[in-house]
Amino acid sequence: MIMNSLGTIITTEQSPSTTEFTFVVNGAKVLKGQYVQVPMQDGGMIFGFVNEITKANRYFERPESVAEFEKGSGIKSNFPVDSWEYELALVKILGKFAANKFARVFHPPSPGMKIYEAENSILKSFLGFDEKGLDIGTIEHHDVPAKLSLTRLVQKHLAILAMSGAGKSHLASVLLEELLSRKKEDGRIAVVAIDIHGEYLGFAHDPSLGRQCTLVDCAELRFPLKKLSTETIAQWVPDLSAPQREVLRQVLGLLKAKKDQGFSFKELIEAVDASDVSKDEVKRALKRTLNELKNYRFLSRKTENPKLGTLRPGNMLILDFSAIDSLRKKQILVSLIAKRLFMLRKKNKIPPFLLLIEEAHNFAREKAEERDAVSRSIIETIAREGRKFGAAICLISQRPVNLSTTALSQCNTHIILRVTNPNDLDHIQMSSEGIDSRVAKSITSLKVGEALIVGEAVNYPVFVSVRERRSQKRERGLPLHQQAIDFEEKAKKKEKGAEAFI
Repeated sequence: MIMNSLGTIITTEQSPSTTEFTFVVNGAKVLKGQYVQVPMQDGGMIFGFVNEITKANRYFERPESVAEFEKGSGIKSNFPVDSWEYELALVKILGKFAANKFARVFHPPSPGMKIYEAENSILKSFLGFDEKGLDIGTIEHHDVPAKLSLTRLVQKHLAILAMSGAGKSHLASVLLEELLSRKKEDGRIAVVAIDIHGEYLGFAHDPSLGRQCTLVDCAELRFPLKKLSTETIAQWVPDLSAPQREVLRQVLGLLKAKKDQGFSFKELIEAVDASDVSKDEVKRALKRTLNELKNYRFLSRKTENPKLGTLRPGNMLILDFSAIDSLRKKQILVSLIAKRLFMLRKKNKIPPFLLLIEEAHNFAREKAEERDAVSRSIIETIAREGRKFGAAICLISQRPVNLSTTALSQCNTHIILRVTNPNDLDHIQMSSEGIDSRVAKSITSLKVGEALIVGEAVNYPVFVSVRERRSQKRERGLPLHQQAIDFEEKAKKKEKGAEAFI
């Protein structure tokens, strides 16, 4: 295959070096972020990407000369300006491909060497893509699908970070499509999605993927009271005193021994009343705590919904939290679900799974008292230990600076969409390996649907245009303009009804 040269390497004060070089563009179309290669004399190939492009023209180097000519007919009418304009492209070197393997660059390319667009076949291998991987989109400026290895992407956990409206949920939906569409022989995992705003409801109604999805509304969530331990309740209510925990441990043990079919909150509270405790204030405080949990209305006598033990490979359980207002209730539910999933997976009773959590900064908050971070502990536990058992987690957040550093640092792959908040940018740069200051600056200018992938899933940071969804989209809430129209129409009907009544 004959390839056309993009330009020629030149000498500058700092390059060519083992980390970067500059080439003058020969008139070809060269774009920032484009991957290029340099054939070496030893048969190897140096790979890099265009980090910046500048234009130059000798006729415009002296401002006083330009200003003087512009007073008259202009510099362009007196000199062949266009023929002297040229482009310079700064390339960051990523590595070298030789003898069918990749290595670091220990010797720079020479001035005068020709630059070519990177070959697609070698580029796929160089970036670490997998032909049987998850198709997230395409590399910017190249017709190369970004197919990420399932194992490399999620086994050591994943974080999707972006400001509101940058396309986090769209990217997550594309990822879920890929997971649900995998063939058995390629390896399938189960998925549990904590859907905070009802953004994944469309999967349950999709003609092709719907049969693999189970949707559970928050009002239908139930868990048997009998299966709770004193330690679990104490994690939900960390301010329980030692005497209160001891009373709770006694009555739970007694009821579990006597009530094979389970027991209700009423029976639990009656057992607290009947317990042999000398201090009434201990009973009163414990009963207040139990009544608070009772009001959340998800603990039952024996009903369990969903039955997490029935998870199957290639299927997804969507837990719709969109109607829950209480953040504390949501934290308790996420804590319960995550803990149960992890326990079942460690006992090999369910397949390897991915737990996807929207608004993760609300469930694993970095700076929060223990009572206000009920679910943080189990999320950090899965992040630290989950990869050994096939328990993966995907944290989606628009405020990474508020997300647990422990949990975020254990997410070995970060997919970053547009972020403009300086504090979030600094936090991302500190927690994401492979992001230097130049790459970090590019994050603020990403368009909706453009993403930067860094970490375990790829060999080098790569910018990707996220593909369109293939599944049906359905979510809670109408567009703002439609909500406004509906409101006025309903108000008008009420007004007419009131006039007719008068």
